Order: sequence, then structure tokens, then C-alpha cells
Amino acid sequence: RWANYLDLRIRMPALPGIDGSCGNFNNDPSDDTTEAIMARIGATVPHGENMFHSRADIDWTTTEEKLLALCPRDKYSTGQSRCQGGTMQVKSCMINFCFGSNEHALRMAKSLGI
Repeated sequence: RWANYLDLRIRMPALPGIDGSCGNFNNDPSDDTTEAIMARIGATVPHGENMFHSRADIDWTTTEEKLLALCPRDKYSTGQSRCQGGTMQVKSCMINFCFGSNEHALRMAKSLGI
């Protein structure tokens, strides 16, 4: 996988009002798509809602830069208006926005020689 990427599974009970990257626990998988989640809450955790005391440093790679250049124009434009924060946070948000619904983004990038 990516050198700076992590796949994980979190198991937890449903809590009232919960929503996030893992969905909203309403037993309706159709509204847990990447697009639906980003429409509800955005692509990143707002600063005031981060449950950790700090954010990890983000290393931006040339591979990610090349992948971002392949983002469809409509997604790129919408992502630019929705992604907020410092330069690295915006770039990471843009990758999520452009390719977050593609569970095989790495395979796609490799097939393109990136």
C-alpha cells in the first residue's frame, strides 16, 4: 500500500448523532458512500472537533502530486472550495475528495505508471 497510508477497522457501539468516515450507524449503507459522507461532514476533521491533542505531520509525495493532477476537473474545483487548512491539509483533503471513493486508488496509480 502507500508508505503513508493506513487501512484499519474500528468497532464501536452506535452513539446518538455520530457521523464520520465510518458512516452514521443508521443501518443504511447507501448513505455511507464517500461522496455522501463528504457532503455531510467534509473530507477532514474540523480543528475544533479533533479528538487527539495534535495532528500528525503530513509528508506529500511526488506520487500523490501526480495522482492529484489526474483529478477530474469538476471534483478538483469542488474539492478546492470544500478543503480548508494549511497547504498539506488541503492537498491531503483534495486526494481524499478526488479519489476517496476509489478503494483501488493505489492499483489505479500503479497502472498509470505513477
